[in-house]
Order: sequence, then C-alpha cells, then structure tokens
Amino acid sequence: MTNTDPVDDISIGGDMIRLGQFLKFSGLLDSGGDAKEVVIDGYVTVNGEVDRRRGRQLHDGDLVTFEGRTVRVRP
Repeated sequence: MTNTDPVDDISIGGDMIRLGQFLKFSGLLDSGGDAKEVVIDGYVTVNGEVDRRRGRQLHDGDLVTFEGRTVRVRP
C-alpha cells in the first residue's frame, strides 16, 4: 500500500471483531463462506501481512486489504 491509496474507516461498534466477520461487515465480501475461502487461501492481509486465521481478532487501527481495497477498523 502506498500513501496515496484510499483507506475507508469501518466502525465496528465495539472494541474488536473477528477477521471473517469484518470481511462481511465491511462489504469486502458477501458471505461467510467466501470469507473463509479467501482467508485460508491467503488473499487477505492484515497490517500488510497475510493472515490465514479468519478468527483473528481485529482491533482499532488494524488495516485489512483484499483485492486492492484497504479498510481500517474503528470502534
């Protein structure tokens, strides 16, 4: 990601959310099944690193990227 790439802030209404849930909630993916597949297959990065755990807990400020779109977790 470069400094010119847009980042959307997504308010989760709490302190944490799991990666699979966040992918659906943010609109990056339509379903939990899709989220499971793309995470396991390594297509999602969290803070610039591939993370294959859809149960990973995300917190305020974490950056999630999928297919060139980056979103930031906000409480």
